[in-house]
Amino acid sequence: MANIVDPVFEASVLREPALVGDDFDFDALTCPLLQLQGKVDKNPKTAAIILAGGTGERFGKEGGKQLVEIAGKPILTWSAEAFDAVGDVGLIVIVCPEERMREYLARAIDPFPFVTPVVLAPAGSIRQESAFSGLEMVGEEYEYVVLHDGARPLVSPELIEHTINTVKGNFDADGAVVAHPAVDTLKVVEDGVIMGTPDRSVFWNAQTPQVFRAGIYRRAHASALSDGFVGTDDSSLIERLGGRVLVVEGKRDNIKLTVPEDYVLLASAVRTMLLNSEHR
Repeated sequence: MANIVDPVFEASVLREPALVGDDFDFDALTCPLLQLQGKVDKNPKTAAIILAGGTGERFGKEGGKQLVEIAGKPILTWSAEAFDAVGDVGLIVIVCPEERMREYLARAIDPFPFVTPVVLAPAGSIRQESAFSGLEMVGEEYEYVVLHDGARPLVSPELIEHTINTVKGNFDADGAVVAHPAVDTLKVVEDGVIMGTPDRSVFWNAQTPQVFRAGIYRRAHASALSDGFVGTDDSSLIERLGGRVLVVEGKRDNIKLTVPEDYVLLASAVRTMLLNSEHR
């Protein structure tokens, strides 16, 4: 019988990922799955900002979640490699705690053959400050900026490229956000009492990547800073200016590692990727 592990209370799942399944060699994943080829076009127009500044308090592991490994590789590396494989991305900015920059480089970047230039920016106290810090590292030669959570390691180069091209192909669009339709029934609740059941067909769960035209994204940050506005995500900064942001349907396995049980979901998704690759 398989070992049954409650990852919320059994932190050992973070030390022994094999506990999520019997006879499963996670180290074997490093060969068939991690063959992304880094590339940079002759005249790239997009800069990527990967937000890796969270403290990981909800994750419950000292040092945070960005360097937790799946298949022998930090999840931050998985995220960064996906952007490295997109030719139109000419710069990768990783936003992380200033005091841990050397550690992030030594563990998540330097051991791996990145082709795209990688620079680091200091994280702020909140996500919006971190995004602005990363934006300050982006030169005027880039027409588009793509934001991504460093803790979403299963993002694919194809999804990144498709989201960028969605903005490029719609001249009246200021950005595009990867999301997927809500599948659960939603309830409006006040003081513990259900007040209504809205039509879930109009609700989507926002993810990353989120791609924006660099000019309006800079203006949106300046306006938010001037007005003291704090948005829930990067898109909300542009939405408040009346910008037009499109949605790109993503996959539900574009999971963000937030709490320990998410690790099991990610591990399961990686296992499925391996099995699929073996049967091709």
